[in-house]
Amino acid sequence: MKGIKVMGMMRMRMMMMKPHSLIPFRNASAVSYDNHDDDDEMYKPSQKTVANELNKIEPFSLIIPGIGKVEDVKTSCVKLQNGVVLLKNYVSLRDQVELVKTCQEYGMGPGGFYQPITSSGGKLNLRMMCFGRNWDPITKYNSIYRGNDGSEAPPIPPQLVSLAVKSIQDCKAYDDCMPSMEPDICIVNHYSAVTGQLGLHQDRDESKSSLERGLPVVSVSVGDTAKFIYGHSKDVRRANRVLLESGDVLIFGGKSRHVFHGVTKIISNSAPRLLIQQTDLRPGRLNLTFRQY
Repeated sequence: MKGIKVMGMMRMRMMMMKPHSLIPFRNASAVSYDNHDDDDEMYKPSQKTVANELNKIEPFSLIIPGIGKVEDVKTSCVKLQNGVVLLKNYVSLRDQVELVKTCQEYGMGPGGFYQPITSSGGKLNLRMMCFGRNWDPITKYNSIYRGNDGSEAPPIPPQLVSLAVKSIQDCKAYDDCMPSMEPDICIVNHYSAVTGQLGLHQDRDESKSSLERGLPVVSVSVGDTAKFIYGHSKDVRRANRVLLESGDVLIFGGKSRHVFHGVTKIISNSAPRLLIQQTDLRPGRLNLTFRQY
């Protein structure tokens, strides 16, 4: 019986022990060292001497420098034609991550992503949602509420408006005839890496005033690279071609506001690796187009 009593007391003591944490205390003042202040002196750096400097040990890092570090790629500009400007690598990887998170948040809620139906009854090879004002291939901008679920478009998040406005301002350094624009509409499309495409078309559903003034369309690309075509007619054979990569911003306005444009193909597995790691973005291209009604 005595042995059993001793064993019981040992178990109680073990249960009363605090769990061992691999995470250091956040509040260092709460940790007691039993007044071993004198012992701490032996761990303080000794007086600086030549010998100490020669034997100086470099700090060892568990993180390999440069691996996984998000660095902004140098931005450049290409004036494709009067009124069509491409800002390469304009949106930093950090901001691309935030764009994906914002679109995911709204895209999963009311008025989120859906597959639009055309007037012929077919479906577009993309998923779409709208900020500011609803648009679809049949009713254009005429319906406040979306036909498939009766939802109203959420307002454009301020950070998205700022991105569009700033890109136009920076664009003017390369094309000073590009008009300014305060976007009140943002159409977000996701093109599948397998079937994503959009035929040559013009964006002519905005107001007469907006079109006559040539207020630009700002197109932001995130994710897989798109083979983009543009030209003065619907003849694909005569269209110009350019690759739109993740972080690129394409702006067309002024005399080129009515340029025909489209997407012929999405290049699979071309999105930045770190973007996919930080967002789990599904394969394909996320495209945000801003315009003023």
